Amino acid sequence: MKASQFFISTLKEAPADAEVVSHQLMMRAGLIKKLGAGIYNYMPMGLRVIRKVEAIVREEMNRAGAIEMSMPVIQPAELWQETGRFEKMGPELLRIKDRHGRDFVVQPTSEEVITDVVRQDIKSYKQLPKNFYQIQTKFRDERRPRFGLMRGREFIMKDAYSFDRDQTAAKVSYQIMAQAYRRIFDRFGLRYRAVAADSGAIGGDLSEEFQVIAATGEDAIVYCPSSDYAANMEKAEALAPKGERLAPSQALTKTATPGKSTCAEVAELLAIPLQSTVKSLVLATDTRNEAGEVLKTQVWLLLLRGDHDMNEVKVGKVAGLADFRFASLAEIEDHFGCQPGYLGPVNLKKPVKLVVDREVAVMADWVCGANEIDFHTTGVNWSRDLPEPELIADIRNVVAGDASPDGQGVLAIERGIEVGHVFYLGTKYSQAMNATFLGENGKPQFMEMGCYGIGITRLPAAAIEQNHDAKGIIWPDAIAPFTVVLCPISPDRFPEVKAATDKLYEELLAVGVDVILDDRGERPGAMFADWELIGVPHRVTIGDRGLKDGQLEYQHRRDAESSKVEAATALAFLKEKLGL
Repeated sequence: MKASQFFISTLKEAPADAEVVSHQLMMRAGLIKKLGAGIYNYMPMGLRVIRKVEAIVREEMNRAGAIEMSMPVIQPAELWQETGRFEKMGPELLRIKDRHGRDFVVQPTSEEVITDVVRQDIKSYKQLPKNFYQIQTKFRDERRPRFGLMRGREFIMKDAYSFDRDQTAAKVSYQIMAQAYRRIFDRFGLRYRAVAADSGAIGGDLSEEFQVIAATGEDAIVYCPSSDYAANMEKAEALAPKGERLAPSQALTKTATPGKSTCAEVAELLAIPLQSTVKSLVLATDTRNEAGEVLKTQVWLLLLRGDHDMNEVKVGKVAGLADFRFASLAEIEDHFGCQPGYLGPVNLKKPVKLVVDREVAVMADWVCGANEIDFHTTGVNWSRDLPEPELIADIRNVVAGDASPDGQGVLAIERGIEVGHVFYLGTKYSQAMNATFLGENGKPQFMEMGCYGIGITRLPAAAIEQNHDAKGIIWPDAIAPFTVVLCPISPDRFPEVKAATDKLYEELLAVGVDVILDDRGERPGAMFADWELIGVPHRVTIGDRGLKDGQLEYQHRRDAESSKVEAATALAFLKEKLGL
């Protein structure tokens, strides 16, 4: 490709609404252009990256035995009504009507459609297993689209769906996909982690997220540097502390803490470690009748160490708390006789259900709210001041330095961007949509399903968040818009420069290198700045002065300086650099 025949549209400054590095650089490098909130044109330079991502994904999915198809972006609401998701999914599901008043959705995913396809055509266990995938446009009506392609409304996703006769076979399909994903992300040339993820209300343990490591990532990844353990924050277990609880050594005392409503403020005032304080979180659950009317409300009190944070996913798994909400101010005052900031389990106005974090269960002489404004209770101890806790659970986020659940060391935390997810579904959709097959015993059975997604357009943004510098993007070879750029200096003035450039260009094309020749006639500084911004990994500069000595200049995008290369061996040099 020659630059004069291509479309290069770089900007010196990023738009004011571009908040994160990937958004800024994709706009400046001319990879995307904004059309509306969370909706972007994929410009020619950006589309080349997307097509390379798709090609790798497609090759590995085909290699793993998945079968490509394409499902409509606009889907009939009836299918979504069968599973209940038409009503339950919320405003992220864009609902539309056609001219006849019939309901449709703009697909955010395609579990319903693929299940409908399979239930029509697969009738026998002899036709299983099957795995279908598509690379297709999706739409989710985000409340606040932001960060460019990181959290847009329209995006491209690879979604795959496996169908099996039983759980054992489904787990085999899951593992095939999990390994295929590792090959895919290895080929992208990005630093990533496959982390155990929470499987939500569906249950089961088979769920992994693929996270691209980036300091700007939204997700916290928990891992053990001395083992293979890795999980996302929702899934990572905080082990119970080892050792016995210490005996009480302080008297129960009501202590004045005027104006100090947080654990940190109380710890500073009393000159004690924050780890000696306990925070109180008040939740509520409602029992409703078929009409949705509340029949009964149960108030819960959760106790966590003052320096720890509640993990909502873990709390939702505690028996009775699946549909919890945070208690209202009126409910709190009714049960504690006090406003938030001074709450505790001692001297309650009305009884509550108590859930105690594992760490708090072994604490002694701790501090909590006294259920009175401007007062806290010090020297609180189990058994003496409160009954031994009946419901002890892991309800907190882990922190760096916690013991690893696999017993192989301590935990560390880094940031990541989720770009892929493999997930065992079970029979959630096949039961809801009556997708059955005849088993070997001749009886109908529900198909066991798995789903597997990769954010095709999110991945380039994640790659940029991981790989950039002050000059611009630094693409891995596998997904760069072009692998090599040739930059001739004043070829219109020096025929030998043009001839040498054209010769190397044709040689690179002949061996299959994705090369672009910048024949725009730009000044060297402007030309180099463009390609550093765009992030092409390999640059060769051809100039009159160097050619007189039989040399060209080579510079990798990560190199601080260029290096001299013999013009006669430039092709061999580049082939070695590119692994050809």
